[in-house]
Amino acid sequence: MSEPQGAHLVGSINFDDAETTMRTAAEHLGDRLKRIPDGEVGERFHWIVFQADRLGAADGIERVGDAPIPLRMLDMRPVRLAEGVRAADLELPPLGYADAALESYAVFSRLKGEGAIPLATRFQVSLPTPLGVVGSFVWAADRIEFEPVYERALAAELDRILAEIPHDELAIQWDAALEFAMLEQQKSFTGQPYEWFDDVWSGTSERLARQIDRVPADVEVGVHLCYGDVAEKHFVEPRDTENLVRFANLAVGAAERPLTWLHLPVPIERDDADYFAALAGLAIPQQTELYLGLVHREDGAEGAERRIAAAQQHVSRPFGVATECGFGRAPEGTTVPLFETHRAVAAAW
Repeated sequence: MSEPQGAHLVGSINFDDAETTMRTAAEHLGDRLKRIPDGEVGERFHWIVFQADRLGAADGIERVGDAPIPLRMLDMRPVRLAEGVRAADLELPPLGYADAALESYAVFSRLKGEGAIPLATRFQVSLPTPLGVVGSFVWAADRIEFEPVYERALAAELDRILAEIPHDELAIQWDAALEFAMLEQQKSFTGQPYEWFDDVWSGTSERLARQIDRVPADVEVGVHLCYGDVAEKHFVEPRDTENLVRFANLAVGAAERPLTWLHLPVPIERDDADYFAALAGLAIPQQTELYLGLVHREDGAEGAERRIAAAQQHVSRPFGVATECGFGRAPEGTTVPLFETHRAVAAAW
């Protein structure tokens, strides 16, 4: 088979500012990328953790625990409704996603005007699913009541992005991670299940489909499936791609609009064809781009090529390459070599 075509950047990238991220990505991978993210810089450096502070600032919401749980400038304590407060009566503060996107898009647009980013490239905005934030940071007893409130607030952030960024330059990615903690029957640190609904397969996939359908047809939409990346470790190692494929098929089947791309992880030690076997049953349209997260900084192009060869035993459709998650928390100095690994193992568009 021919080599993979194209590369995808999941979201977080280990630079301090959006301009460095986008300029460097375009310099090293410009002809491999259809879209470029801003690197999830600033308070977004640890994915959704900053949402706990955002929600905790609302009247009627309390932090759980007396002492902050610090993570750099953030406090990881969960939130709960204050006694007597109904979630429907809350006024949530801005969640921060629209402000960050609009600030970074201004940089993206300027770099495009300077010729540093190819004209056809889109600006990628990565958003968590509401399920991810509610399941991670809202006290279990409040999740049912709080979910629609947070979902509306995140939809308002998306609507502002859609109103202010030209649709032909925009791509939205939904990050689905806690979904797989639920599907793999993981428990939270309290020992309780993450989910607050009965049928975990339909509950997770139908919720994701609802977010996919929030993105209008003239804006690209993709999904990043994730097994976690805290300290570059999964919360559980996927046995193979079976659950990834099952979930993707359910979500794509439930969504009304087509998916532009799908990304899924490949653990570093899985260069065996068995890991990829279930991908033969992936029921996504041919026009949906598929990216396999098989690039790892620890073994570079040689390791990626082994995993590509294993994948090609079961994946007959074209696919591109990616890391299995963002790499905003990777060791300093590893980003450009990672970009070069993508370039070495994937053809240009």
